[in-house]
Amino acid sequence: METSTTAMPRATFRRNPDRQAFILLRTVFTVAPVVFGLDKFTNLLTEWTHYLAPVATAVVPVPAQVFMYGVGVVEVVAGFLVAVRPRVGSLMVAAWLLGIIVNLLVLGAFFDVALRDFGLLIGALALNRLATARAPQG
Repeated sequence: METSTTAMPRATFRRNPDRQAFILLRTVFTVAPVVFGLDKFTNLLTEWTHYLAPVATAVVPVPAQVFMYGVGVVEVVAGFLVAVRPRVGSLMVAAWLLGIIVNLLVLGAFFDVALRDFGLLIGALALNRLATARAPQG
């Protein structure tokens, strides 16, 4: 079986927990932002505007749903960026999650969601470290 810098034999993959963690985190941080980003246009999962602090629409003077459309676009872009450039995309997702956390704290509600998003932020930073470790040196 021929190997390259991006592929490895299955037996090696099974014995490589770093690679497994990288694939798992990259997959989750690709799929979740894309799904949640697309849902900003449909509100099937939840009414996303409930999570938006009023100060956000004071700073960017548009209706809350229009603001959420912009959020959706950023999330979809972040998800695809994680898929193709995980070192960069993971930092974008981490920064985005930090913004969401600050928004929820300013809103003064949904502290449980803010705590969950903090855990996700740590996961995005872990993905960044794994992606950095896998990068070619030079």
